[in-house]
Amino acid sequence: MTDFDRVKEYYRFFDEKNRLVNSGSGKLEFLMSMELLKRWLPGKGSILDLGGGAGAYSFPLAAEGYKVFLADLSEELIQQAEEQNREVEHPVICNVVNAIDLSLYNDGQFDTVLVMGPLYHLLEASEREQCIAEVNRVLKPGGIVFATFLPYLSGSVGVVERFFGHPNQVDADTIREVFRSGKFSNLTNAGFQEGYYPTSEEIEELFRNHGFSKQQIRSIRGFGWKREEVLFRAQEKDPDMFKVMIDMINETAENKAIVETCGHAVYVGKKA
Repeated sequence: MTDFDRVKEYYRFFDEKNRLVNSGSGKLEFLMSMELLKRWLPGKGSILDLGGGAGAYSFPLAAEGYKVFLADLSEELIQQAEEQNREVEHPVICNVVNAIDLSLYNDGQFDTVLVMGPLYHLLEASEREQCIAEVNRVLKPGGIVFATFLPYLSGSVGVVERFFGHPNQVDADTIREVFRSGKFSNLTNAGFQEGYYPTSEEIEELFRNHGFSKQQIRSIRGFGWKREEVLFRAQEKDPDMFKVMIDMINETAENKAIVETCGHAVYVGKKA
């Protein structure tokens, strides 16, 4: 079972609020994700940002005119969002919520649900099934779900890289387990604690079994993954070339090899 206390403890110390603005990696993730959201979101309506942290996406979407509900497991992150609410023209509705229990919300309440965090952490198939069943319940017929995940190869190789940077967090059994099952459990209390890394086929099946039809599966940063700092330097020196590279990232982002090996990916689905 997922140790939700470990997950919450990790986010007590990780600067999730500023993750998407403090590095080229975060900036590219935010740029590409917002482009994707604007492409698929309805022109108006209500959005549940499930596992949305301190509201990195909630507040920009609220500023666009959507009614946004921000839900997260972490009391600290929700408190940060509540503090930001006092500073913005378009506040969001904040709730402390576990992604496997959305009983706070009504059936068919939302036009769109963002699941841009929970699937990184839910270790057990039963938990993922429960989460997506709840997403289906609170989403209107024809509604859109956006779900990010860290694909199996990206996640497993990332654990190997973690060994070289933080050998106390990973041992031989950790590496064997993540390649066998897709599950990662940190040996220490420092750094990312627990993770699950599915294949894109597994994600598509998970949502299909709960009444969703796939609209798109793509890598978020595509071949820009691990090249973000160079990309943003190019933006400063040659904006036209930067645009060409972003266009090429988008054109190739659904290539299966890129989806499975280039960091975070996203599933876009529609409820029947």
